[in-house]
Order: sequence, then C-alpha cells, then structure tokens
Amino acid sequence: MSTSYSPLFGVLDDTKPHDVSLPAFMVSTTRGFLPRMDPITVLPPEFEAVETLLQRMPIWRKSGKPGLLATGELGDTVLEELPDLSKEIEKYRDNLPMMTALYRDYSFLASAFLLEPCHMRFLKGEPYGLGRPFLPTQLSRPIVRCAELAGFKPFMEYAGSYALFNYRLENPNAGLEYSNLRLIRAFERGLDHESSEAGFVLVHIDMVKNSGQLVHGVLSCFRARLDSEMDDLQRRRAVNEGLRTVVEAMQKVNNVMETMWMKSKPRSYTSFRTFIFGITSQSMFPNGVVYEGVNDNRPLSFRGESGANDSMIPLMDNFLDIPMPDTPLSEILNDFRDYRPGNHRQFLVQVKEHAKSLRVKDHALGLGIAGCADSDEDRALLKESQTLWLQALDQVRDFRWRHWCFAREYILKQTSHPTATGGSPIVTWLPNQLQAVMEEMMRLNKEIDAMSGGVDLGSEHRDMMDRVERQYDTLRKEVEKYCQERGVGAY
Repeated sequence: MSTSYSPLFGVLDDTKPHDVSLPAFMVSTTRGFLPRMDPITVLPPEFEAVETLLQRMPIWRKSGKPGLLATGELGDTVLEELPDLSKEIEKYRDNLPMMTALYRDYSFLASAFLLEPCHMRFLKGEPYGLGRPFLPTQLSRPIVRCAELAGFKPFMEYAGSYALFNYRLENPNAGLEYSNLRLIRAFERGLDHESSEAGFVLVHIDMVKNSGQLVHGVLSCFRARLDSEMDDLQRRRAVNEGLRTVVEAMQKVNNVMETMWMKSKPRSYTSFRTFIFGITSQSMFPNGVVYEGVNDNRPLSFRGESGANDSMIPLMDNFLDIPMPDTPLSEILNDFRDYRPGNHRQFLVQVKEHAKSLRVKDHALGLGIAGCADSDEDRALLKESQTLWLQALDQVRDFRWRHWCFAREYILKQTSHPTATGGSPIVTWLPNQLQAVMEEMMRLNKEIDAMSGGVDLGSEHRDMMDRVERQYDTLRKEVEKYCQERGVGAY
C-alpha cells in the first residue's frame, strides 16, 4: 500500500511496536486487526497483588492445582486481599499498551467476581441464577480508569481483553504459528494450551493473523478506483487483483476457523462460557451492576465478550455493501460496533463510506457503469470481477454458516440459556445476518444474469449458487425448529 494512502484510513504499514504512545490496536496491512505488538504478559511490580490473584484464580491453575474459582473463593479473596490501586494506574497513563494490559487483567477479575456465583450453580446442574450485583471499589475504579485511557468499555471485550490481547509466544522467534501460541489469562483450563478454552481463544488469534492481507486487498481496490492515471482496463485489472487478495485472505480465515471443531470441543464450551457473559440482556443481571464509587453508584450495563465483535466480517460487510434487514436483530449488530477498539471503529466507518462513494460494488459488477464491456477484453475482465465479487460474498456466507453451526453444536445442543454471551438471542441473531448475505448473493446473481444475457460464469459458480439456495432453505427449517422447541419468535 502506498504511504500516501495511509493518512486517509489511519492504516499502518510499520506498526511501530515499540512506540508506547500509540494505542495498542491500530489497523495495519501487516498485522491487520491484531494489536500492533505482541501483548504485555506481566504487570508492573505495583500491581503484584493483581498478578498474584490472577495466577491463583483459574479453576485449574498452571501448576495443575485447583484455583479460587474451583471452590468459589475468588469473590471473598478479592474483597479481603486486593487493594485499590487506582492511583498506581496514573504512573502508566501515557503507556497505552500497558493500559491495555491492565484493562485486560482487571476485566478478567471483574468478570470472574461478577459471575462466580453463576458458575457455582452451573456446577450443580442448576440455572445460572443471579450474579453479584456490584463491583467493589478495588475493581470498579481501576477498570473504569484503564478502560477510559485505553479506549474500551469498562467490561471484558473481545479484542482488548479476552482474545486478541491475551496471547503470548512460547518461543519469541517462532512467530504467530498456532503451535507457538499460549494464553496469558484464563478462567478454566486455558493455561494448558491443549485445552478447549485455550483452543477457543487461540483459533480466533490464528484467524485474525490473516486480516492484514484482507485489509491490503480492500485498500488495493480503493486505490485502483481513486487512481486517475489508470485507464479503464488497468483499473479493472487492479480491482480484480485486490478482490482476489480479499478472497484468498478470507479462504485462509475460513480454513483456520474450521479447525475450531478439533481444538475446542463442543461439550467443553459451557464449562468456561459462564465467565464471558455480559450484563446487558442477561437474566443474571436484571438490574445492571453497580460499580461502587463510579457513576454515582447508579447501575451500569455492558454487553459481553463475543467473537461477533471481531472486525474482519464487519470489514467485509462494509466493503461489499451487504444490506442488512431493518430489524431489532440488526440493531444489535449496530450496537456491537461500540465494542471494538476505537481505531477499528473509525476504519470500518471509512471503509463503508468509501465503498459507497467510489461505487466499488457497481464497478465490480458492471451495474450502471458505461463502457465496461465494450471489447472482448473488457467483457472477460468484467466477468472475472463479477465472479470474484460473488466469491467474496460466498466467503462471508461460509464464515457465517460455520458460525451458525458452532452456535448450534456448542450452545443450542448444550444449554437452554436463551442469549449469547454478547446478549443477542441465540436462535435468531446469527441467522439474521446469514440470511442477508445469502439473499444478496441470489439477488446479485439474478442481476448479473439479466445484464449479461445469461452468460455462464462457470461450473464452480453454479455449484456455489446451488449451495447457497440449499443452505438458505436448510437455515429456515433449522431456525423454525429451534424457535418452536424454545418457544421464541422467528426473526
């Protein structure tokens, strides 16, 4: 990517890993949506009490011995042993990666404190019941300040806490290979890198390491549309190359995603899932949570950690201009935007705006673009553009279909709790977005067919569209089945 393009989007080529004045998360063409640097693994000495408590906390500690959450003693230990270290935070306020590490670690303690009673009931085979309705001052004040300085909500988030800022490299020289990844913090057995909790988080990191290529492909398409020195054929070739990069990146993401089945077992998920629930729309917190000493002690409410807060699929939604239905379920999708790093949010907004203003979709599909198929070469390149665009949409479909399969096998078949960790309805929310991308594919396929006079895009394309139509019908039947079984309304 040319350096002249970076200021428009705030996208980095050089992630400046040693610059502590920059936020930990900044979109780059190299690391994509991963943090600019590998996460900080150990807190400063002033926070030894936090570090020690986190090491004692997991249900199974690194030593193999049971921890505080195994016996339900975490809450009392926090109240008795943890001091309020709010003033110590100010020493590191200008070190934003350190702020993110502190935010991560306080959010682990906060979620464990609030949801520990629910976990203890879960162990007895009982419903979750109620969580603790308050965060004590020694947790509330530090997490609010860390979140404010680092740019997060004062509750556990996907990027800044549970997942993307929660890995370390076993061998610093071996890079981001999956076998070299370990968790920094965990609730259950996650400090064992072969556990299902570790697999659940580390597969996400393994997926997101491909997002730099995804970002690069999107920006390449924009650059081609903006470059006034290119002629029409050069621009079409450049857009196609960018689309090809996007498709290849998404194929890598989906291939890694498929490994979740083996690295995190469906029957194990609920044993650590309790601790990543949020407050909003959860029965465990009907009146929110009081953060003592904060907000005049009025209750607060935040959504829980969710892989739906990752930025890769929202990037694809915005770039491909996928229309979402005007439903309350789509409003939840919009609400999730606030639970991403600020730089990610800004980038996604800019992508959405530029995809529309540059008419990237219309150009790729040849819709309303004069002179895009005047010669044989024009027509061949346009056909390639159309094929690549639909393939990119199909990769989004593939991702969302697999996500639905995960929800079905890891959650719907394992628990009757009606909401996902982020507070969305577990039966209907994912199908809302999956149905949207399938409908977009079928609509555009018809438009291309009508515009081209039935030009055949090839056997792979026909197989792809057949699969979309079958899955669309299967999805409708599955959602109807689970809605009927659970007594909830269809989307």
